[in-house]
Amino acid sequence: MNRNLSKSTFIRGLQCHKSLWLYKRKPELRDEPDAAQQARFAIGDDVGKLAQDLFPGGEEIVFDSNNFGGMLSRTGELIDNGMITIYEATFSFDNIFIMADILHKGSAGWELYEVKSSTDVKDVHINDLSIQYYVLSKFGIELSKISLVHINNQYTRTGEINPHMLFTIVDLTDDIRSNQSFVREEIQKMRLSINGKCPDINIGSHCNEPYYCDFKGHCWEHIPTPSIFDLRERGIDKFECYRNDIIHFKDLDLSLLNEKQKMQVEVELTGRSVINKDSVKEFLGTLFYPLYFLDFETFNPPIPPFDGTRPYKQIPFQYSLHFFEEESAELQHREFLAVAGTDPREELAKRLVEDIPAGACVIAYNKSFEQSVIRGLAEMLSRYRSRLMHIHDNIYDLMGPFRQRHYYTKEMKGSYSIKAILPVLVDNLSYTGLAISDGGMASATYASLHNINDEKEVKKIRNDLLEYCMLDTLATVKVLEILKNSI
Repeated sequence: MNRNLSKSTFIRGLQCHKSLWLYKRKPELRDEPDAAQQARFAIGDDVGKLAQDLFPGGEEIVFDSNNFGGMLSRTGELIDNGMITIYEATFSFDNIFIMADILHKGSAGWELYEVKSSTDVKDVHINDLSIQYYVLSKFGIELSKISLVHINNQYTRTGEINPHMLFTIVDLTDDIRSNQSFVREEIQKMRLSINGKCPDINIGSHCNEPYYCDFKGHCWEHIPTPSIFDLRERGIDKFECYRNDIIHFKDLDLSLLNEKQKMQVEVELTGRSVINKDSVKEFLGTLFYPLYFLDFETFNPPIPPFDGTRPYKQIPFQYSLHFFEEESAELQHREFLAVAGTDPREELAKRLVEDIPAGACVIAYNKSFEQSVIRGLAEMLSRYRSRLMHIHDNIYDLMGPFRQRHYYTKEMKGSYSIKAILPVLVDNLSYTGLAISDGGMASATYASLHNINDEKEVKKIRNDLLEYCMLDTLATVKVLEILKNSI
């Protein structure tokens, strides 16, 4: 079994032989996929299904992990019976198992198409197609054309999705054929590797490229916290430091760091906090009442779901607003969450301009995101453009004092994200324990919500989304209080 390879394990082996060995010999050491990773898998499946419409009328080989033989036999039957298009066509040669996204018989012979949800061709895609070509050619399938199908991010949806406009097909035949000697050599190397001792491969950039390795938790368990890898901002080569046994903050040459990195290290080593009261006071002096705290949630599917949208366009579906009418007023809250499966943009914009009065001061955490969402709405909805842009122009960024290190403590560990600073500054208020605990989860959850038919489950998920988004704006309220108290 250790000799067996597949398309995915071949790609894993190219990234790291140790990862391949662990996958084959110690699979229990793998990290569990998080919600965002699972969502990416689901999105890839959706893109693959839609790409089948480029070559309609084919038959799909249904994946069955308990019956690979049946999948191989069914593929052979379809070919023998003259089927010209097969989805997930399954082949095996020399214990290498592959499933071809689309195998189509054109006028010049069989054509292979690999479908990706990316918007361009990457080196890893060349290797992905190369191992497929290797197996198919050895099996006896002569390929006249080998192509990658990827998303065309310039496509704008109008009416039903047009797959011929949504997808770009890139002919890579020459690249794949010229890559075959490399494939043969790598197959031999991988088999020697997985049948020997665990490769002695140290951590490096390959742990994250081209994919995040799901054995990283195991391979990085010797790295202390904090370490050189916790140093924020770009600058020194962290892996070069590691290779030179510079791992702890105390071993760093501070003269090589930028000012923010230097502050992070000094605060970590001394335990002192940094509060620049003059700068904090200057920021607070720019705010006024009524004071509104705004946070959006968006999703950005590769397949544009509504007219006027492009692949991966940010589409807002939810917002939360906490607000004070005046300084002495009680805190109030309003919120909006669209019905899943419907275009949320116009109703959201209408509610937003109703909920935020003209002349209000609006606070966001990382205002560039909220402003980009509002600009997108204003470009689409001329009737609300003036009011939306008025809100846009009155947004102040609560992230500023933390990003600029005007307020910084050791516990923030170099980060200025709201999720990093909230538990540090505010007791008994954090995202831990929430069913939805970050924006990626919120986006993925909402994007699939329209596929759920159980009303109770839909209601629970909607409540989870509301709870998460409400905490985002409540967090900014509490953080602002901390800043005020600091001066």
